[in-house]
Amino acid sequence: MYSQMLPISGSKMTSRLAPVSEEPVDEDDVKKCGSRSRKGLSWRNWIRGRFFQGIAGKESDLRILLSVLGCPLFPITPHQKKQSDDEASSSAQYIIQHFTAATGCRKLDGRVKSVFVTGKVTMAMADEDVAGGTGISRRKGCFVMWQMVPEKWLIELVVGEQKVVAGSDGRMAWRHTPWLGTHAAKGGVRPLRRALQGLDPVAIAEVFGASQYMGEKEIEGTDCFILRLSADQNELADRSDGTAEMIKHSVYGYFSQRNGLLVHLEDSFLTRIHSPGTNPTYWETTMSTAIYDYRPIECGVLIAHSGRSSAAISRFGEDLRTGPVITRMEETWSIDDFALDVAGLSVDSFIPPKDVRQEFWDEDQEWKPPLC
Repeated sequence: MYSQMLPISGSKMTSRLAPVSEEPVDEDDVKKCGSRSRKGLSWRNWIRGRFFQGIAGKESDLRILLSVLGCPLFPITPHQKKQSDDEASSSAQYIIQHFTAATGCRKLDGRVKSVFVTGKVTMAMADEDVAGGTGISRRKGCFVMWQMVPEKWLIELVVGEQKVVAGSDGRMAWRHTPWLGTHAAKGGVRPLRRALQGLDPVAIAEVFGASQYMGEKEIEGTDCFILRLSADQNELADRSDGTAEMIKHSVYGYFSQRNGLLVHLEDSFLTRIHSPGTNPTYWETTMSTAIYDYRPIECGVLIAHSGRSSAAISRFGEDLRTGPVITRMEETWSIDDFALDVAGLSVDSFIPPKDVRQEFWDEDQEWKPPLC
């Protein structure tokens, strides 16, 4: 089955594309827009849709699940942050050294060119009326992910009868969904969050190498060190537009004091929505992932083979007289196969779809794939 999951770089789209944010969009919004440009199909149209007015039907649930949990990007790019010399940063460096020693990931650094991963997922909406959430509309699926060091990746995830695809050629990231087509991601190239859930220890070490030590906390019975990363103002501005302003995006990594492994990942971002003639509203998305079952792969490096993620989306503001509206969703995942240095994988496998390339390069300009 996985051999038939090929990149969609040859797919044909009819409209010019613009970057969109990483939030769910209801298919009904697309239909309402007709042949108009899809540049506005982001937070603004989602708010006008039925997402928080009552979700109608399992297909709508599935679209929301795939939009939020399917292929989210990490807020920070490796090597993007500069390491400072303060005490908090020095403590973070010590914790990361413990992590790299525990996973043995330096065996991969500079020696492995590509990675192939397959796995299974189970996604569900959660009941808002029950504390902790009760799973409903539970759907099972699978995913396949290719990665070429350092910043080229491609993932295809199938749940139910829907498939989402996302990729990066090292210069731009993009995503394709059946209800929105293909769009470039706002904010430039960033790692796939799923890869930093214990699957890519080299990237984890690089990203959190510039983090700040925030103290200690017990997570699910495990004493952990806390490391924090935050997107700076320039990064937030790149991911904002005229209607939606990204206010903050922070990431917390919880590393076990006992074995040094990353056991919990949490990130949250806050967006301010202000359309003409309306009061501003605020949307906060929080995603947390418990990471389990570290096992050695063929070269002896430890990677996580299962985990559980949950997401909560809160909407609040002056226009919401009934108070904040919260929707919760959850995902469990497991890894079936993990292979290094995939034969036949090349930079051509990561070429973006044609219409996304045309949005970034003039049609008359020859597009050349990035070098290895």
